Amino acid sequence: MSNSMFQKEREIITRTPYTDSFDFDEIKEFISGASKNLFISHRFKNSNKILVQPRGGFPTYDKVFELYGEFTGAGVDILPLTIDSNTRLNDYEMAKKMLALSEENDENMLNGYPLVNHGYRTTRKMVTHYDTPISLRHGTPDARLLIEVALASGIFEIEGGPITYLLPYSKNFPLDKAFLYWKYVERVCADYSELNEPINRESFGPLSATLQPPAIVIVIQLLEMLLSLEEGVKSFSVSFSQTGSMSQDIVSANVIKKMARKYAYKIGCGDANIHLVYHQWMGAFPRNKEFSDSLINTSTVIASMIRADKMITKTRDESFGIPTKEVNASAVRNTQYTLNMLRGIPVITDEEEEENLTQMVDDIMEAVFNDPADTLWRQVFNSIKNGIIDIPFSPHIINNGEAITVRDKNYNIRFYKRGNVPISDKCLAYERSKIDLGGQSLVEHIIHDIGIML
Repeated sequence: MSNSMFQKEREIITRTPYTDSFDFDEIKEFISGASKNLFISHRFKNSNKILVQPRGGFPTYDKVFELYGEFTGAGVDILPLTIDSNTRLNDYEMAKKMLALSEENDENMLNGYPLVNHGYRTTRKMVTHYDTPISLRHGTPDARLLIEVALASGIFEIEGGPITYLLPYSKNFPLDKAFLYWKYVERVCADYSELNEPINRESFGPLSATLQPPAIVIVIQLLEMLLSLEEGVKSFSVSFSQTGSMSQDIVSANVIKKMARKYAYKIGCGDANIHLVYHQWMGAFPRNKEFSDSLINTSTVIASMIRADKMITKTRDESFGIPTKEVNASAVRNTQYTLNMLRGIPVITDEEEEENLTQMVDDIMEAVFNDPADTLWRQVFNSIKNGIIDIPFSPHIINNGEAITVRDKNYNIRFYKRGNVPISDKCLAYERSKIDLGGQSLVEHIIHDIGIML
């Protein structure tokens, strides 16, 4: 698609009664002159520590402004902007009504910030006031309008992708449309990246956050990275979440770093900057707050051991609902304190486990690339449809759901059944050799495995 046709498409997408009228020339001028401090890609290049980013978002401008004040006072590195679920589903009319009620009653009638309704002119005031990178956290299959508003606001990190923001969340949204909508997002991010520091894109590694096999997580991270890089994005973050096994997290990190570099070079994008993000535990949290503290501290230790570039934090109130701004800031402060004690941890490897995981990732990637489709996104689409890529516990109708995973005695997540996932007999035998159901039924074992941190 030519630049002029693409610009026309952008003008159609952004012409809506729910947000500001777009002034593309003014937005380009703003991004060209924007403070380097707003770009996480700039922070990555100039930081010698793991960057700490919490989660968080409220419906009203004032509450988000106050939240950011708490976070910056706690020494945050990256601010979050979590988007409400109406906006995620492109229901801007309902978001508008709920925002009005939230402002009127001083109650949170939305579970995040309706960025489209607030508009970029308003939001930009807050962004430039704090002069700190902001990461957009949203979960939107069709994020075209949202991303336009975010970038115009000065939010220069965009999380998500066509697989990771669809298969873990949605049942029926068409996957082929999601690929095309995200192609638009990648292109806008690539275009704006030429004006100042690069816009950073980040994939969402936790997926359904339940017994996700590292091989599938890594393959999906690599494919979303490649889909982004081929559109011209120059700064990308792959991510995964704490598995419940310290040794498996270390192995996963070593393999994903190595494979990301390998596959970026394979498509001629070796000049891209690739970063590693680690999510603190994304499964069910203990209701005992002391145990939650321990879990968060352990996550922080692992983030140091794997040399993550950024870590996304949780709070001790995780199992009780949305945390207050004070509790959220306290989690940031404690995490920064713990990180400070962990400098200089030696690199750890497990060659046998890394070799097995690398082989599984390569087997699946080879099967994706061998699909006869003429573009990468179609190859990936077909691979998901055929069960070559299979996400345990995904609600989406296109997902096969035939691969079954369980934990071994050391809490490593293993393939029990591979379904159509094309890992070799040798790799499957290795995985199965580590599993001992201990007299339990498979279902009993899986239920136990899901609740290991409770």
